[in-house]
Parts: sequence; C-alpha cells; structure tokens
Amino acid sequence: MTLYIPGCSSLKEKRQRLKPLLARLHREFNISTAELDHMDIWQSAIIGCALLSNDSSHTQRSLQEVIVWVENYWRDVTIEEQHIEIM
Repeated sequence: MTLYIPGCSSLKEKRQRLKPLLARLHREFNISTAELDHMDIWQSAIIGCALLSNDSSHTQRSLQEVIVWVENYWRDVTIEEQHIEIM
C-alpha cells in the first residue's frame, strides 16, 4: 500500500505514526508488515503486508480485509494506491 500521511513534518514523526499501524496490522491479521519504500519522504510511505497460506482465495480475502480495515479504522492515513500479489 502507498500511504499518504498528512501533517508529518519530520521522519521521526512519520515513524511514530507508522509504527503503531504496522504493529496493529500484525496483531489484528497475524501478518508480517514492513515499510518498504519512501523512507526519506515525510508524508508518504509504502508498506508491505505478507501472509503465508496454502489457499490463494483465503490469502486474497485476508489481504483485501487489511486494506478495508486501514481505510475504515486508521483515519489519519490515506491509501493512495494498493496492490495485491499472490505468488
């Protein structure tokens, strides 16, 4: 997901807002999360979520739920772009 994080005026503030989101996603959905890119841009982040499963439809549904959850419950960020890839 590419996230827009309005109001961040430093990288420290950005990380303070991202860290709880990544931890909450891990707890809520039992997935691995990480900031993947835009690490030096104050108001933007690309985060990745990984899920290992032997059922691709379950994986697709679960990752789609992550996107919906972020949109509904984490109101201080905006999802600018999202992409799900099943391998």
